[in-house]
Amino acid sequence: MTRQDELKKAAAAAAVERLESGMVVGLGTGSTARFALERISELIRNGRLKNIVGIPSSLRTETEARELGIPLTGFESHTSIDVTIDGADEVDPELNLIKGGGGALLREKVLAQASRRNIIIVDESKLSERLGTRWALPVEVVPFARAVEEHFLKSIGATVALRAPNGRAVATDQGNLLLDARFGPMGDPGRLAQQLSGRAGIVEHGLFVGLAHELFVAGTDGIRHLKRGA
Repeated sequence: MTRQDELKKAAAAAAVERLESGMVVGLGTGSTARFALERISELIRNGRLKNIVGIPSSLRTETEARELGIPLTGFESHTSIDVTIDGADEVDPELNLIKGGGGALLREKVLAQASRRNIIIVDESKLSERLGTRWALPVEVVPFARAVEEHFLKSIGATVALRAPNGRAVATDQGNLLLDARFGPMGDPGRLAQQLSGRAGIVEHGLFVGLAHELFVAGTDGIRHLKRGA
């Protein structure tokens, strides 16, 4: 394990300390969120967390959680989540996020909006003064609308690429396509989010504005804990 992975693991453990027995927990997707899953599993096994149930943000996370022995549930049984723990691709000083590098942005946002508290875990390389400085914005589109939404994104200033490693388009868990839209540093991510949400062919986008409550940052100097508005 690299030093950076050790720090991510420590940040994940600190985030999981916010959980209590009896909670409904949103389970994030990605390599950093995986450390949180492993820690939750460990606390279930040693009896520190009891009667925990998780709602996974992707089929990948669902598989990982089952392998780790984390009991799962769904929105049919629980329409709200106590705490979601997840990662992010980029974070600005107001704790706005770009997410979706792993392709699970739609389900991740459903969980975030259904959660009373969202805790985000990142390493310090994910911090930036403005969203879009480091990452393109993932945009999930229905296949029927790919061309028209790509044209729209270009018309509002983005450089757009279909996510297709090795020449094969990535399909999301819902069977949609992902466009990576590079806007550069964003002056007003909230306004851009509204523009994108108004397009019928765009199923969801990776701007998470005002949804994160706490942030654990793994860095060379250890773990920092930040709260939105503090």
